[in-house]
Amino acid sequence: QQKLTPRFFEVREKVLDYVEQVVNPALSTVKAQKDELLKTVDHPTKCPQPPIYKELRAQAKARGIMNLFLPEVCKLSVLEYSPIAEILGMNPVANECMNCAAPDTGNMEVLEQFGSAEQKKQWLEPLLNGEIRSAFAMTEPGVASSDATNICTRIERDGDEYVINGHKWWITGAIRPECKVFILLGRTSFSGPLHKQQSMILVPRDAPGVNILRPLAVFGDERDDAEIIFDNVRVPCSNMILGEGRGFEIAQGRLGPGRIHHCMRSLGTAELALASMVDRVHRRKAFGKILAEKDTVRT
Repeated sequence: QQKLTPRFFEVREKVLDYVEQVVNPALSTVKAQKDELLKTVDHPTKCPQPPIYKELRAQAKARGIMNLFLPEVCKLSVLEYSPIAEILGMNPVANECMNCAAPDTGNMEVLEQFGSAEQKKQWLEPLLNGEIRSAFAMTEPGVASSDATNICTRIERDGDEYVINGHKWWITGAIRPECKVFILLGRTSFSGPLHKQQSMILVPRDAPGVNILRPLAVFGDERDDAEIIFDNVRVPCSNMILGEGRGFEIAQGRLGPGRIHHCMRSLGTAELALASMVDRVHRRKAFGKILAEKDTVRT
């Protein structure tokens, strides 16, 4: 507690108030609007955000709690943001409407720390305003992508453009209609120092040659995790982030805070699941007893 500033307690109170007074009362409207929107698309992953999100986002902005994951914006340390991420893990709608959802958080961190003035104007500003969303294109089917030195996607310079060819999958958020840009990790060199061969580059989702093949499934449930072919995709050289061979350097800046964000959101989700189970066993009755009174449940 000694490491938490008065600013943290002020922001935490604002977040709790927003969740309880604004988001929770709107959840039934969110569901009703989403149910209607699902009737307009041929696959759930293509469903746009419910219109009420715009109002909820405006409320978050008015309360000064948008983009809390960025220390430069909210004036909180990563440590202080962690308990707030835990709260947001319990409420995905609040997480999205406060613009604190992955993969956008990591992408915005990359652009904020390493993007050029032009890149920030074109992509960071609309991301910070919640006007668009993004995806991070790293994982590939043919290699163990957790080791980024294995990445095979080619980024080759041709005059004033880069040409991108590669196969990506499990690219979260790529299918949703709000997604407008990818940050792609690929190789600009296949020789020299191993950790200087990778680069990150901005790829508009609607660029010719970006082919989203399908949503991938977990336990049979197809989610917004896409398999994508990049086939001779051309982007301006100005889309390169920081410079050729700087991919690993950028990745470390992205992954550091991201690990904490994911961990704390997951804890929040787990706490909500546990609370739901505890509530259920105190209300459900089977074979003459409340479930909470049964030895197999109590242990």
